[in-house]
Amino acid sequence: MDESTRIKDVVRQKYGEAARRAGTGGGCCGGGTSSCCDPITSNLYESAEALDVPAAAREASLGCGNPTAIADLKPGEVVLDLGSGGGIDVILSARRVGPTGKAYGLDMTDEMLALAERNRAAAGAANVRFLKGSIERIPLDDASVDVVISNCVINLSPDKGRALREAFRVLRPGGRFAVSDVVLQGTFPKGLRDDLQSWAGCVAGALEVNEYRTLLEEAGFLDVEFQVTRAHDPADFANAAGGCCGSAVSGGSCAGGSGASRAAPDGRIVSAFVRARRP
Repeated sequence: MDESTRIKDVVRQKYGEAARRAGTGGGCCGGGTSSCCDPITSNLYESAEALDVPAAAREASLGCGNPTAIADLKPGEVVLDLGSGGGIDVILSARRVGPTGKAYGLDMTDEMLALAERNRAAAGAANVRFLKGSIERIPLDDASVDVVISNCVINLSPDKGRALREAFRVLRPGGRFAVSDVVLQGTFPKGLRDDLQSWAGCVAGALEVNEYRTLLEEAGFLDVEFQVTRAHDPADFANAAGGCCGSAVSGGSCAGGSGASRAAPDGRIVSAFVRARRP
């Protein structure tokens, strides 16, 4: 089994578990209220907005921001969410583009897709369609969407260059790329990047800002910009008891110390909005 397949298996397992927890009261991160929430995924949505979607969609949200807040979605547009999980960003997007628009959600995890369908039905979102597939091979035609969003998923891809080229491919000329992601500023220890569990925990797969910019530009995007929304103290990951990222960064112990010493001593782990456009 090659590294790419192993990474995807780890991610699929982690997010499948999150989908099964959602709606049971055992959700860890999505609701933003549990004491076990990690510093990346907690408290991402305005309360009024979050309360207007099914609770299971909130509980299954493992993102690092709210991409719908920066996508400037307009009525009639077609939007695609890469790694749509329980569907919170797809449902919010569908409301913004209205009945003349459409919102697609793409996910590779069966449990998340089933949960997202239940949430779609509960929300009464008729202009939503969920697709099974990977972000490195999007099952949509060329130039078929106006906006690509994503929420802390591109950092999980083992082939980010291909994922970004696929996002470019499906965008129409003038289309917008507006995602939330975890990125690195400065240096990051190789040991943590090599920890497969950390790939599913948002951190080890994260790109350094200049690497991210280069891959976007190589894919064909213009006007690339990054806006930091949160700067994360590495020690927080080790202290996040049971957090979706914390156990990975601290080597599974969730106790202080080793996580803080391993994570980016010469740089920062940040959540950021990443914007670009297809010419």
